[in-house]
Amino acid sequence: MSRSVKLSLIILLVLVLDQALKFWVKTSMQYDTSFDLLGLSWAKIRFVENNGMAFGIEIGNSEESRMLGKYALSVFRIIAVIFLLYYLRLLEKKGASMGLLVSFAFVLAGAIGNIIDSAFYGMIFSESVRHGEIATLFPEGGGYSGFLRGKVVDMFYFEIARGYFPAWFPFWKGEEYIFFRPVFNIADTAITTGVLSIIVFYRRFFSEFEEERTITSPTEEEVTAESSTTETEAPTKPRASGEEEE
Repeated sequence: MSRSVKLSLIILLVLVLDQALKFWVKTSMQYDTSFDLLGLSWAKIRFVENNGMAFGIEIGNSEESRMLGKYALSVFRIIAVIFLLYYLRLLEKKGASMGLLVSFAFVLAGAIGNIIDSAFYGMIFSESVRHGEIATLFPEGGGYSGFLRGKVVDMFYFEIARGYFPAWFPFWKGEEYIFFRPVFNIADTAITTGVLSIIVFYRRFFSEFEEERTITSPTEEEVTAESSTTETEAPTKPRASGEEEE
């Protein structure tokens, strides 16, 4: 199996898992409801949606600024996906290590996964509201929004620790803290995993990259030796009939 096929399968697998879970959450749960994951009280599946970036981060304070920010983010994501496709293909052609290629494939798959939500969910789903009915796919009256105006579905919520900052703590003294507060999805996880892998294993990935290029590319000495051999073995020009040696 070629590396291109392996990378394509990885991207496809992430997208299928991401979209399948989002579809299930959107059409099976009421908005802002949750249940324990694997019986763990701190790990939950919690259905929320956001207009912004990864982990539920919002852009802007007013509705208008959030919508403008959403359009800008959607355009940026599309441009980023085009660049990632080009760069991943370039790295593959140059013989980059499989670890580096897989890391970029995770980032690419995550970006595509969230673009799908933003681009199409507003057109194919009814709106999810707190204490309202469960959303339906392809409602009779049409979706809750237009192209590139859909909301990203999030569901993983890990409330590992909760408490209050002590009185001596600067800035947030006495305020409640929750770790980990953001709600995220499989696409966010893929992006984070890919980026962290590139950061942590940067030297290893690129040292392997250089080693593979050294192995596959002939050295200057090898090129010179091959050139000399070719010149030595080149056939001499036959003399014409009757031509005397000098």
